[in-house]
Amino acid sequence: MDQLLVALDVESGRRALELADALEDLAGGFKVGSRLFTLEGPALVGALVDRGARVFLDLKFHDIPNTVAQAVEAAVQTGAWMIDVHASGGAAMMQAAARAGRETAARLGRPAPLLVGITVLTSMDEAALRETGVERPLLEQVVTLARTAKDAGLHGVVASPHETSSIRQACGPDFAIVTPGIRGTAAGGARNDQVRTMGPAEAIRAGASYIVVGRPIIAAPDPRAAARAIVEELR
Repeated sequence: MDQLLVALDVESGRRALELADALEDLAGGFKVGSRLFTLEGPALVGALVDRGARVFLDLKFHDIPNTVAQAVEAAVQTGAWMIDVHASGGAAMMQAAARAGRETAARLGRPAPLLVGITVLTSMDEAALRETGVERPLLEQVVTLARTAKDAGLHGVVASPHETSSIRQACGPDFAIVTPGIRGTAAGGARNDQVRTMGPAEAIRAGASYIVVGRPIIAAPDPRAAARAIVEELR
């Protein structure tokens, strides 16, 4: 199921590869986040890519444009299929990221990765957003960042499933929307630190291109059965 990305938020590269092997025919790709990348580095991304897996390298780059461009260049060299940056870093930063992605991939003779912008983290609600100094409503902030990301040349954004339909209306049918915070029905009911959540099929119906599912699969007694249940729900 191409739309299901499994978050390998685990304690070791060995466990990540075990899960990838077990789920290879069910998952459309695997997310490698800050914890696992800090533990295992680019070699793990390479090992997954060598298995034929699509890797979403979720390091949420956010810095001055030149630094982010250099980080994206390094990320492309790992073979990552999707890379994210914080859309709140601004248009110039995202433009630098998009340019680095295109140019590095061309130099290496490989397809350019999908570059997506983080809008508002799914752990945040209206009150948490206001604490950061943003006074506009959460949905308006997400859509504004999505439009800025598209104008800057990014391929899509990461946003909660609650905002996908509004982003789709604002940014069109070809703009990629990656939605974490998937809970409920086949994905299980525990929200953990997620606030803005939705079930797998519901998120796809709302306009998501990809859903990212972590704990409901990797923490399940039978991760393969948990992933299969989500695939069946999506079908």
